[in-house]
Amino acid sequence: MGFERRVKVCNALMDMYGKSGMVEEMRRVFTEMKEKNVVSWTVVLDGVLKWEGVSNGREVFDDMPHCNEVAWTIMIVGYVGNGFSKEGFLLLSQMVFHLGIKLNYITLCSLLSACAQSGDVAMGRWVHVYGLKMMGMEMDIMVETALLDMYAKCGRIDTAIKVFECMPRRNVVSWNALLSGLAMHGRVQLVINMFPRMIKEVMPDDLTFIAVLSACSHSGMIDQGSYYFDSLQSVYGITPKIDHYACMVDLLGRAGRLEEAETLINKMPIPPNEVVLGSLLGSCNSHGKLQLAERLLQKLILMNPRNTEYHILLSNMYALAGKPDKANALRKVLKTKGISKVPGMSSIHVDGQLHQFSAGDKSHPKTREIYIMLEDMIQRLQSAGYVPNLSAQVFPGDDAGVELEKEQALFSHSEKLAVCFGLLSTEPGKPLYIFKNIRICRDCHAAIKIVSKIYDREIIVRDRNRFHCFKQGSCSCSDFW
Repeated sequence: MGFERRVKVCNALMDMYGKSGMVEEMRRVFTEMKEKNVVSWTVVLDGVLKWEGVSNGREVFDDMPHCNEVAWTIMIVGYVGNGFSKEGFLLLSQMVFHLGIKLNYITLCSLLSACAQSGDVAMGRWVHVYGLKMMGMEMDIMVETALLDMYAKCGRIDTAIKVFECMPRRNVVSWNALLSGLAMHGRVQLVINMFPRMIKEVMPDDLTFIAVLSACSHSGMIDQGSYYFDSLQSVYGITPKIDHYACMVDLLGRAGRLEEAETLINKMPIPPNEVVLGSLLGSCNSHGKLQLAERLLQKLILMNPRNTEYHILLSNMYALAGKPDKANALRKVLKTKGISKVPGMSSIHVDGQLHQFSAGDKSHPKTREIYIMLEDMIQRLQSAGYVPNLSAQVFPGDDAGVELEKEQALFSHSEKLAVCFGLLSTEPGKPLYIFKNIRICRDCHAAIKIVSKIYDREIIVRDRNRFHCFKQGSCSCSDFW
């Protein structure tokens, strides 16, 4: 076997190991290679960044005998995507200004995708300015689409709309990015109004209808959503896929029509997946349908036994139903199996740096100031009529000490800590943008609504499902999420 062929085979093998999370096997192949090319190094760099983090990834990057544009991009995207904005920008500056490497549209799109993931709008704006300078006013359509997607996912939906309106050409991907962004931000009527305009320009595809159906779901527009779902096949010739059914189940479930949602699942021409059943379980939690939730959990456990979210949801439902023994028993099952809950994390960018918080977090350098602010915030909230929602907090016992413990746990949720840090670290009146990896809880949602009025701040929170724009005591979701 020739040299080039051997290297290609080894590179392909390492790529497979890297994508599968088998980092030790990937490193072993790399170490045993007698000859390596730049692709060998970039494959390892990508795998190490994905599974071992940016510190180990930087070691690989620094060891590379020759870095091409792909390697630079992978390292910078790794930094930005993981919230290391300053390190990413320093490396990007070195690449562009010292080495004179020009960023092509693939690199720009990769950077914008990483900014969207981490919520780093400052880096995204830099890429926007760079793209305008390098490509002129008519940028590549892929870059412009990535730009509007980045602005939407960073909470700047109005800027995303401006980017879209200034695009000289738009394709179905551009339209889908806009409609998805609008849906995430609760701009439901705008989604509905834009759809007729879209079909005059381009033919909608299956992703278009996921965005439109999601918008209907988050606003309880059952008739409108049913119309779009029915028109998929009859008008546009698109066979409904599992994601379209998931949207319809979510739409019916959120509106409290759980029996109809279950009937739809039973009539589906394809077996329901975890997303479909998980959506219905979430609706059971919202509407207190305990028996249906118990049935769904048994099915979901078979599909994904290590997903803690379903167990926690049902556990919370037991607590709300006054069945703490069952709630604790369900959590003990997870503990016995060695399955840990995915921790809720909230992050906020301040002065180009990402600050992350977990529930009860005391690791931040400004912990003392944050908790002083938190105490003041809770006092002002309670004076304004806030009552902590303790019903879903699961603790053994029911005496006054346990109630206090429940309150303290609620008060130090990650999003409340992020809000406190934002209030401390930014100028009065400046909007706060917070990013959470899981769904915002009902107590934090209620509290942040009041905070937005007390402190006269617009607070935008992106959770796993959508954006919540809190302003003067109300939320853009109208408490329907």
